Amino acid sequence: MSILVTRPHPDNEATAENLRARGHVVLLAPVLKFEPVAFHDESEAGYGAVIVTSANAIRAVAPQLRDLGLLALPLFAVGEHTASAARDAGFGEVIVAGGDAASLRDRVVQSARDKVLKKKSTLLYLAGADLSRDLGGELGAEGFNVVTQTTYRMAPVKHLPREVCEGFAAHGVEAVLHYSRRSARAFLDAARDEGVEISALAIPQCCLSETVAGVLRDAGASQVLVAATPDENALFDTLERALRTRLA
Repeated sequence: MSILVTRPHPDNEATAENLRARGHVVLLAPVLKFEPVAFHDESEAGYGAVIVTSANAIRAVAPQLRDLGLLALPLFAVGEHTASAARDAGFGEVIVAGGDAASLRDRVVQSARDKVLKKKSTLLYLAGADLSRDLGGELGAEGFNVVTQTTYRMAPVKHLPREVCEGFAAHGVEAVLHYSRRSARAFLDAARDEGVEISALAIPQCCLSETVAGVLRDAGASQVLVAATPDENALFDTLERALRTRLA
């Protein structure tokens, strides 16, 4: 029996390695494909900090960061995974939030209250093409000037890998891991197109957040579980709970 990981490449490889270390057989079905977007910073503003909600935003512009003079700025990362990508890219001062955009917003606001960041600072938001919330607008309401630059997009794939479809047909998939609302929707669309939607939704769907879970519930999944906190270790704990429940 296998665990299906829908996370995009290359992050899915690290997830698969961690799952195998826990004794699981893994199938990979990256349902979104990373595509960098050309980045041209034409703003005349002097930035006080960089904010990032995805490691992909950093990967997309990594070769330009030094020339743009951004590595000297403090960077606010949504969670530890994104923070690690920022450190690998060369950022020296990385402030880590609690794993979602709301906690990132609160972390930035608190930094201004603590005088770590100037209240009227201009923030550079390196973002994806599809945003789940208006983080720039929320920070703008708090007195910040936010310049949002799209650095990447995640394009849905049309088909699931053959071994994944065969796994669903043979009832060989134990559970599915979902990391974002968009990837959950892309997974559902691909499963529907492949004719395996009923089998796919009949097993536990383990989700990183309640926002992600809502997509699966709306599609008719009956076994939807949500991680206690929006991080991968909590998601793995949710997976183990789902598997214990199935065996009980």
